[in-house]
Amino acid sequence: MAEIVGSHEAGLEELLRVRREKLRDVQEAGIAPYGGRFERTHRAREVKDNFEALEGEEVTVAGRLMAKRGHGKAAFGDLQDFSGRIQIHVRQDEVGPEAYQLFKKIDIGDIIGVRGIVFRTRTGEITVGVKTLTLLAKSLRPLPEKWHGLRDVELRSRHRYLDLIVNSEVRETFILRSKIIREIRRFLDERGFLEVETPMMQPIAGGAAARPFITYHNALDLKLYLRIAPELYLKRLLVGGFEKVYEINRNFRNEGISTKHNPEFTMLELYQAYADYTDMMVLTEELLSSVARTVLGREQVTYGGTVIDLKPPWQRRTLLEAVKEKTGIDFGSLDAAAARAAARRLGVAVEEDALWGEAVNAVFEAVVESVLIQPTFIIDYPVDISPLAKRKEEDPRLSYRFELFIAGREIANAFSELNDPLDQRERFLEQVKKRQAGDEQAHMLDEDYLTALEYGMPPAGGLGIGIDRLVMLFTDAASIREVILFPLHRPRE
Repeated sequence: MAEIVGSHEAGLEELLRVRREKLRDVQEAGIAPYGGRFERTHRAREVKDNFEALEGEEVTVAGRLMAKRGHGKAAFGDLQDFSGRIQIHVRQDEVGPEAYQLFKKIDIGDIIGVRGIVFRTRTGEITVGVKTLTLLAKSLRPLPEKWHGLRDVELRSRHRYLDLIVNSEVRETFILRSKIIREIRRFLDERGFLEVETPMMQPIAGGAAARPFITYHNALDLKLYLRIAPELYLKRLLVGGFEKVYEINRNFRNEGISTKHNPEFTMLELYQAYADYTDMMVLTEELLSSVARTVLGREQVTYGGTVIDLKPPWQRRTLLEAVKEKTGIDFGSLDAAAARAAARRLGVAVEEDALWGEAVNAVFEAVVESVLIQPTFIIDYPVDISPLAKRKEEDPRLSYRFELFIAGREIANAFSELNDPLDQRERFLEQVKKRQAGDEQAHMLDEDYLTALEYGMPPAGGLGIGIDRLVMLFTDAASIREVILFPLHRPRE
């Protein structure tokens, strides 16, 4: 193995040396290897799509040379830009000896611009017959001949620039991601929501149960936290009189990395005054089905080989019903100690002092969540794990909260928002006790937010949707790293 690795490294060093020699040759010939502005008339896809109108006409295109086939005094190449690939044909008697010699020195991976006539070859390939050629950027490293990272998500995401160059499907994934976010904005804007921005550095990490990243502001001598959620700031805006607000936000949580989690991720979070969690269910159904119709042209997606139907209405089940159906145990009739014991009998680990709601939720996550394939709203979560949600009137142990599950994965989380400042203070104090007992993910006490609530916040529904997981669903991606351009990695030795 050492001999193979050593041979590979030696081969790469030789390729790098040859490319640098070509760079010197180009410079000595008086050609700038890293050009400036280059004006194009068309992109590759435009030439192909409009061939009938462009045949025999002159066009100017630019991009990366992805293939090269030479025959004496004429050669073909494949030029790739953002829109796709187009073939070019370079003939010495057309471009001249000097330009043709330049083309012979151009490597796969170099970025060039060409001007020429559009025609179709005898084999039917739409081609640009080159008249002039310009070197725009010399590539000093060879592209991989066989992209071994094609199925290695970590390797591909560590070198995303190479992944984007050689894998057209990856480019399409991130184009689709952009379309999804654009459609979300359009949907909400048309319904009267106002896009706002809230701080990414906060003196108190609030709005979610998560371990934060900590930073420091020198001038203010102030410890700050990177945002784990924008919730408490967005709800301050409801107090201030804004009635429909949303933010597509970057959040940061100092937690583990998995196929479903990245420490930096994107969320949609929105709030609507005078609404509740039932309104948020309808809004979620309409939003996701609308996005699917717009960006995919259908209301069905295929994930992991299973067709998932996003057409509303979606199934609604209480958390206690879902757990009882799967386990046969009615956790609603148990106290905290009995709930912990029942969880352990099911093989679910819970803390010795776990609250009733924590034990119930642990069972749900262990035995129910993964089987929720078609869109399902799990409603009425325990108050013990929902410190920002309004308490249910008919059962104070539960809250007006739902989570949406699709393909065995949480996609959205929503509440009827708690707007009682006295109840909110008591719940924050319970969270403080948990932090003091060592729970780094428990909520912090935010006195300014409590002050805001004391001025009066209208009843409201709030909704959070994980953009990364939504893109995973729409692109049939098994790992969150496949839908984040630059995910975090452990440094290599």
